[in-house]
Amino acid sequence: MNPVSTISGKAYPFGLKNVDTDVIIPAAWLKTISRTGLGKGAFEALRKEPDNLFDSAPYAGSPILIAGDNFGCGSSREHAAWALADMGITAVIAPSFSDIFSGNAFKNGLLTVVLPQEAVDRLLQVVQENPDLPDPIHIDLENQVMTTPFQDRFTFEIDPFRKHCLLNGLDEIGITLASSDAISAYEAKLAAEKPWLAPHMI
Repeated sequence: MNPVSTISGKAYPFGLKNVDTDVIIPAAWLKTISRTGLGKGAFEALRKEPDNLFDSAPYAGSPILIAGDNFGCGSSREHAAWALADMGITAVIAPSFSDIFSGNAFKNGLLTVVLPQEAVDRLLQVVQENPDLPDPIHIDLENQVMTTPFQDRFTFEIDPFRKHCLLNGLDEIGITLASSDAISAYEAKLAAEKPWLAPHMI
């Protein structure tokens, strides 16, 4: 997992409320266990429209998605986080998220930022009124601050453990490997104290 420290760039001014995981990635795409290639199916129903937001020139390829309240509700499919990441999105901003989606996003290196509706509305305004601005939003995870070129400044909260993992690019495997010395020391001690267990230790 790649470390996440700062994220700057354009943003999709999506803003819709109660967007469920079936909208993010339809069930037909759930046959794969691969994390790659799902970006093509992200928001598939919406992208069938010729002038859709996600393929429009001013916003295509944006690393940030500005969503509405209760983003990621519905099923527990982790494919939703995979699809967003494969689409190039590294941060989602919304007034609230489904707990399961938020957890899946974190495990896949996606930053979910909760801001009050007023702040989200202001960010939508900045992005929509300045489509040619290359970096309308800057997110500083270390200091938990989001800014715009127009002197907007919004602070946000994040679980300290999630912040540590994102800053250091640690997924569940990485967290375990970070403790490999302690694990090895424990296993060596256990083998010395209870040698009859050694043949069963992997």
